[in-house]
Amino acid sequence: MITVHHLKQSRSTRVLWLLEELNLPYQVIEHERDAQTRLAPESLKKIHPLGKAPVIVDGDVTLCESAAILEYIVSQQPSSPLKPAIDAAHFPQYLEWLHFAEGSLAMPVVINAIMKMEDRSGNAPLDGYIAKELAVDFAYIDNTLSQQSYFAGEDFTIADIMMALLLARAGDYGLLEGRENIQRYLATIKQRPAYQKASAYH
Repeated sequence: MITVHHLKQSRSTRVLWLLEELNLPYQVIEHERDAQTRLAPESLKKIHPLGKAPVIVDGDVTLCESAAILEYIVSQQPSSPLKPAIDAAHFPQYLEWLHFAEGSLAMPVVINAIMKMEDRSGNAPLDGYIAKELAVDFAYIDNTLSQQSYFAGEDFTIADIMMALLLARAGDYGLLEGRENIQRYLATIKQRPAYQKASAYH
């Protein structure tokens, strides 16, 4: 059975979501953020040297990084529709969006949230850069979702798990105004029972 080391308000929700989608047994060990710094606790360093979540333990395997964990889990379910076959028409799209979440979108979304905690009244050249990155990324995402239901065409995959959690955070930060296709997509995603169960750990 997979053990998920879960930190609230973290990417580990993705792992719980996937396990719920696959109806696989798992156990959760919850870790609490430091009340002052909001950083991960020292207890996670006992599981993995990085001291971050998510981390899973599966027998002799200890693994971090949400995308790697999702691929590891779904690779053990060869009949699962959550990963398209390599010769499927939308496999390239699946790969792009699977890695777009952390490769392109996470940085401006997270930095935008951090900047809102600071006094930005002075000279802040980073603001313009982040605003540009967010505009480019959200325009691309919104246009993609205007043409198809999910990030890999008409099939829900783990690319959606990677993207949707981050888009939901962006919505919480007020970044999705006017992005009607993204908002429609998220409304659909949030109706999934597995998403709701995973989100309950927040």
